[in-house]
Order: sequence, then C-alpha cells, then structure tokens
Amino acid sequence: MCGRYASSADSRAIIEAFDVELDATGEADAGVLGGRQEPAPGRADHNLAPTKQARVVLERAPRGAQDGDDTPADPVRQLRLLTWGLLPPWSTDVRAGVRMINARAESVLTKPAFRAAIRSRRCLVPADGWFEWQKDPDPAWGIPKGRKLPHLITRRDDVPMAMAGIYEFWRDEAVADAADPAAWISTFSIVTTAAEPELAPIHDRQPVVLDPDRWDAWLDPDVTGTGEVESLLAGQGAGRFVATPVGDAVGRVQSNGPGLLVPREGPNPA
Repeated sequence: MCGRYASSADSRAIIEAFDVELDATGEADAGVLGGRQEPAPGRADHNLAPTKQARVVLERAPRGAQDGDDTPADPVRQLRLLTWGLLPPWSTDVRAGVRMINARAESVLTKPAFRAAIRSRRCLVPADGWFEWQKDPDPAWGIPKGRKLPHLITRRDDVPMAMAGIYEFWRDEAVADAADPAAWISTFSIVTTAAEPELAPIHDRQPVVLDPDRWDAWLDPDVTGTGEVESLLAGQGAGRFVATPVGDAVGRVQSNGPGLLVPREGPNPA
C-alpha cells in the first residue's frame, strides 16, 4: 500500500520536470483540515499523510475557462493541490476519503468509487519516495518484537518519481453557492499494485510508479479505453527501487523535515 510519502521538491522543479503549463497551486480549494495543515499545502513535506493537500499533476481545462459558444476549453497540464483520500461524488460523508487513499490496480476499473475517475481523471503524484513498514525485520536491526522497521523506498536512478493517481470532485452541499470554491473538495487516490520482488519482503503492495514514457498517456483525458488503461498499469520491470531503513520518527504524523529521509544507523552487531 502507500499510506505515507515524501514530496520535498520545489514547485518550480516539479513544473520543469513534468512540463507543467499552469501552476494552479495558488487557487483556493476546500480541504478537510480547515487550514491547519503543517507544513502549509504546496510546501516541501517530508511526511505527507492522508487528508493533507498535496501537489499533483493533471490535465484538464483551467477552472472557469471555456472557448466561445460554451465550447469547453482544451485541457492544460496543471500543478494543483488536491486532498489525499478520494471522495466519490455520491459520498455523503467527508470522512470517507480516509478509507480511499489507495485504489488497487486489479479492481480500479470496476470498483464503483474509482471506475469513473480511472477512465478520464488520472493524475501523477510527484514524490521523493514512499514509506513502508516491515514486519519482523532482520534481528540485526535490534527492533523489539512486535514493532516494525520503517523504510523509505526511492528510485535507483535520477528519474523523478511519479506515482499513478486518480482524482475526483466532491460537492459540499452545506455551501449553497456552487460557484464558491469552498463548495468543492478535490481529492485523489494513489493506485497500488503487487510489490516487485525486491520489495515484497517489506510489504506485499506498492504504488504504481510510472516511467516518463507513460506520463503523457496517463494524463490524457481522451485515453479512456479499458485496454489502454490496463496497458498503462502493466508492469514496467523489476529492479527500479531501493529500500532504505529510516528512523522511527516518520511514524509520527506530526514529525517532518529532511531528517526523516536520513538512513537509519545500524544494523546493530549480532
């Protein structure tokens, strides 16, 4: 699965790496934390957790844009802030998103909460890497029985990490005016798949991480066919990642800062 990740790159670097045309991170959008997020949305965050607003790359017409004669404007590649934890449009409880931080690749095309978004509302989630906790680690690490060893999982190469995501728009009926930005919460989920062999000892699931040659098609809202989407989710070869044990502080949601990415000292001598 993916329940925590780091995204510390400057927005300008993300814009350059992903060929973003519009930086929309300054546009108002309702979240579920009521403005209490730390670090502030859009800033470097070394411990991104569900319900936080995070930077994602997507392609759609800019908010409020249209061509003449009410013709929808062309999609534009944007960097936006979305809340992590997908809320289906039909959900009646804003807290439901906490249960939908991940969407399994094996069922995303058929599950009611995800099947509309996967066909035309796909996004890329830029990250340094994601965190995963290993049960029963090597005793050499000296981890007490019953506790888990956190790892930061990153790419082996210098290619920016782009996790596959899907997004939705949820209407807050408590806000009467649909034109009010507070009436909408934009949310996303990270698509997961079976872990690659070298990661399986840590956890049996991992995010779908897309290589750059799939970015354009993944973001293209006109790519809607079942076969097309399945091919984008298909495996891309093993050996792309390295897992590095890190300190226990990452397990506390309140913890943040580059120190969370520092390799753990050890293992302890047997």
